[in-house]
Amino acid sequence: MDIFDKCMKFTRAKEAIEQGIYPYFKPIRDNHGPRVVMDGREIIMIGSNNYLGLTQDPRVQEAAIKAIEKYGTSCSGSRFLNGTLELHEELEHELADFVHKEAALCFSTGYQTNLGAISTLVTKDDVIITDKTNHASIFDGLFMAAGIQKSMNLKRFRHNDMEDLKRVLSQVDPDAPKMIITDGVFSMEGDLVKLPQVVELAREYRARLYVDDAHGLGVMGATGRGTQEHFDIWDEVDLIMCTFSKSFASLGGFIAGKAEVIHYIKHFARPLIFSASMPPANIAAVKKSLEIIKNEPEIVRKLQRTGEKMRHEFKALGFNTGESETPIVPIVIGNDMKTFQFWRMLFEEGVYTNPVISPAVPPDRSLLRTSFMATHTDNDLDIVLDKFKKVGKQIGII
Repeated sequence: MDIFDKCMKFTRAKEAIEQGIYPYFKPIRDNHGPRVVMDGREIIMIGSNNYLGLTQDPRVQEAAIKAIEKYGTSCSGSRFLNGTLELHEELEHELADFVHKEAALCFSTGYQTNLGAISTLVTKDDVIITDKTNHASIFDGLFMAAGIQKSMNLKRFRHNDMEDLKRVLSQVDPDAPKMIITDGVFSMEGDLVKLPQVVELAREYRARLYVDDAHGLGVMGATGRGTQEHFDIWDEVDLIMCTFSKSFASLGGFIAGKAEVIHYIKHFARPLIFSASMPPANIAAVKKSLEIIKNEPEIVRKLQRTGEKMRHEFKALGFNTGESETPIVPIVIGNDMKTFQFWRMLFEEGVYTNPVISPAVPPDRSLLRTSFMATHTDNDLDIVLDKFKKVGKQIGII
């Protein structure tokens, strides 16, 4: 036996490539936000997490360039040693204030943020209660904690099912340290956590609450402060996490909460201590994006109106859009091959979206994940709807 045997036997992707339905690793030659150039032609992009369109904002680009001119292209070290800039600390203070927490800590990626914060906080004596459909980085943080501690008490509850959450909590030792972990906006189907009910149960069963709001900040709430603002719930969320690769037009992530908790994570999180810190350009891009969100909340409301329009119009055409309440609008299809076929035909029509199959979604719930930007024009949206109607009828989805 050879350790590489599994590689030689993996043929599924090659077969999809040969059939012309392989949808992954498509290179973008030119990027203008709502429209990109792929395969030598202009495509309307409705598969990006660039919700506010700020990656193309000249102010954000200029801030990144100026940071490179002043600090260079890399910090060349971890935050723990030589990799902390004044920019890092300035951004952390601004982020903590933005989400109404005492302190914040930035990591080099969003994935590392969940990995580091969760694996640092969770011990073998703790009980973790998590939504079954939480992001993979949450589960990987829990698995890393289990590896470090040699064991962990992990409980899963059915997606957004408050009765099942109550059932799970009721079976846990009342005196055990416990924490509920959930996404704020669920990334594949765009539905929202039932935060008021989760908070009520957390209070009843004396559990801490950790919310991953990667797809909520900049998207939800009157001023873009996310799921907390949407429900007007602040103090009851103990830890709020977010990534910078969505609304903040950059790369990285942060965790925010009580100062003592953030101080502890800062000194024990392996993904923070043993990774190079966020480069200057990325920090500057986040700082400028945050400034724009705070000073121009109308861009958030424009995004929300776009999401409302597309949810309404897709439903009117007869598509199944699930429980979405956000600019992430799933088109639920159910069959993997039909999902890939739908993706390919839309791509040929000049619309790019994301095909999502198990294990990213439950079996028999394959979907096209559409996501919209504040910078999409009405003309862009009308073209998208027209193409979906045309292809949906051709393959019998509507």
